[in-house]
Amino acid sequence: MPAGRASLVARAALFTLFVPGTVLAWAPAFLVAGRATVVAHWPPAPADLGGMALAVCGAAVYLACAWRFVVEGFGTPAPWDAPRRLVTGGLYRWTRNPMYVGITVALLGEAWWWRSTAVLVYAAAVTVAFHLRVVMHEEPALRRLFGADFTAYCA
Repeated sequence: MPAGRASLVARAALFTLFVPGTVLAWAPAFLVAGRATVVAHWPPAPADLGGMALAVCGAAVYLACAWRFVVEGFGTPAPWDAPRRLVTGGLYRWTRNPMYVGITVALLGEAWWWRSTAVLVYAAAVTVAFHLRVVMHEEPALRRLFGADFTAYCA
């Protein structure tokens, strides 16, 4: 792996650990559901496995998108270290925001796994925040940055 790519991977991993890691793991587990709820569902019972699988699939979607940002976009998911090229491959072929979809799916899986209405409400709030961020900030910025390429991608 070239040195520049290794640096991008390291920066993407650090961002993932601290930002999506907080939104997807630390906040729902310890601030929303609570430690006792999480501990009560470990090890997972058979009824927990569907939610656990959904959480793992959602996290895998996020990771695939973060990797795509590194290899195709030459950037990271961090807003201050964003891709320098428009990312349209991988899961971005089917939806403009697979990373946010993945995080939402993972949160819904956690809500199911832990049987937590609070995490379900948290997932809804995070999803609304993602939508507002996309509509109010990301899409206008991408239109300014990538112009006709972004317009063609949206079509």
